[in-house]
Amino acid sequence: MSLSLAERVSGAVDRLPRVPVQQTPGTLARPLLSTIERLDDAAVLRADRWLSWLVTIVIGVFAFAIRLVDLAEPTNLVFDETYYAKDAWALLNFGYEVNWPEDANDQIVAGTTTNWESGAAFVVHPQLGKWLIAIGIHFFGMNSFGWRISAVVFGTLLVMATIRMARRLARSTLIGAMAGLLLTVDGLSFVMSRIALLDVFQATFTVLAVACLVADRDWFRAALAEHLRRHGLADLGGGYGPLLLWRPWRWAAGVGFGLAIACKWNSVYVLAAMGVLVVVHDISSRRTAGAGWRSFRALFIDAPIAFVALVVTALVVYVASWWSWLRTSGGWGRDFGVRNPDDFWVRHVGDGLGSLVHHHKEIFGFHTGEWIAGQTHVYESHPFQWLVMGRTIGIHAENDIAAGVDGCPAASGETCVRIISGMGTPLLWWLALAAILAGLALWWLGRDWRFAVPLVAGLTPWLAWMPNAERPLFFFYAIVIIPFTATVLAMLLGKVLGPADAGRRRRRGAIAVGTIMVAIVVNFWFIYPVLTAQLMTRDAWELRMWFGSWI
Repeated sequence: MSLSLAERVSGAVDRLPRVPVQQTPGTLARPLLSTIERLDDAAVLRADRWLSWLVTIVIGVFAFAIRLVDLAEPTNLVFDETYYAKDAWALLNFGYEVNWPEDANDQIVAGTTTNWESGAAFVVHPQLGKWLIAIGIHFFGMNSFGWRISAVVFGTLLVMATIRMARRLARSTLIGAMAGLLLTVDGLSFVMSRIALLDVFQATFTVLAVACLVADRDWFRAALAEHLRRHGLADLGGGYGPLLLWRPWRWAAGVGFGLAIACKWNSVYVLAAMGVLVVVHDISSRRTAGAGWRSFRALFIDAPIAFVALVVTALVVYVASWWSWLRTSGGWGRDFGVRNPDDFWVRHVGDGLGSLVHHHKEIFGFHTGEWIAGQTHVYESHPFQWLVMGRTIGIHAENDIAAGVDGCPAASGETCVRIISGMGTPLLWWLALAAILAGLALWWLGRDWRFAVPLVAGLTPWLAWMPNAERPLFFFYAIVIIPFTATVLAMLLGKVLGPADAGRRRRRGAIAVGTIMVAIVVNFWFIYPVLTAQLMTRDAWELRMWFGSWI
């Protein structure tokens, strides 16, 4: 007879050794968890491992399917696709970005795709995201479907990575599934998964890297538990414990962060913040294992190793991502080393890497210089507005479509529009903001470490933009934030849901959580037309623009 999921989870824990029962007067007797049990608490995840992957794949397929519908529409280059799609095409042909004539976009839509100009173009973002866009162009051509399909693939991977991260944090496949479904029906994630910008690639690699660090925490604690079992110990007895140099998930996280930074630089802040957090986790894990004050030796032993695994690995991966620029001679600034052989970096690291360092100084100067600080944009948005979705961004607009034209159902004298708005699903974002506040309380007051990970990873890129708020910033940068805040919301909904054996409380929690999830899905369905350039009357469009700042 097959066992239920609850029975299998219970069995996984029951097979672990327990210490004697302790009973406080006036309370029911409960067995205390042994040190090994507390270290190996991720054992419950083994009970439904294959079911969890099935859930992940099913939600991933659903996310992919809804993102794929009418992907090629509109057929023109929308918003910043004008930069990245053409840069991707240039990388395929030259290995570096080139300049284009003013009418290049119209020519590309008309089928003329080799109308580039001679000479390299100065670019302000690394190449990896553009190379990923180039993969789609390579297989499907220099057309709207070709330059967008890679974003769909990575938008799907973003959903699946969020499921795996949330499941491991919450110790629940159900909560992981909820986090993935929330991200699937988030308007901003949906739109960014359907256009050729760099941010969805950055977000995916960032979430994968953080997910690897969550897995590394479990791996490390399980390794400490195994050390105790193997030596027949109840705990470390004040000793430091095994060194454990090879931690595969931590090295994998370093690769992930390197890939994220190779799409857009600001993931470096997440790397720094999570680097601090993992050392805190190392100290905490060794204290749980019984290392006592010696656990703080991790600052001098585990921390330097973590620096190599995360930072040095990320740096190597990042430099490697510039391979096409390094192996060619025509990229912007590629000849700097030849022209400046006495430059410090050229003398010490050679022509190619020295030229790359100089190029990065130019890019950094652009992002921090007076010119960009003095620019304005109609859709710029201060980071303080992002979490409340105070100012969304227009991606594409076809206005004043006359009644009867292209099937416009407007009454005589009225018009239709086709709009793509870079906006989140409002109910999701507002509930996520409330969940952030509750999560901070549960982390700091309830000492629940699980909320620390998505809060640190999600709020770090948001806070990092604050010192640069004098330059134009945009709401779509928050694509790196929403996977983590959706995870916090899912974890909080899990607390509302309650334990499976809670009877009436569980039923009431299920009704509340189910109502919230359905409401968010309905909210996504309501704004779907303005996420996908659906033909609608101007009145129907205005009905979905709840605030003037969304227009």
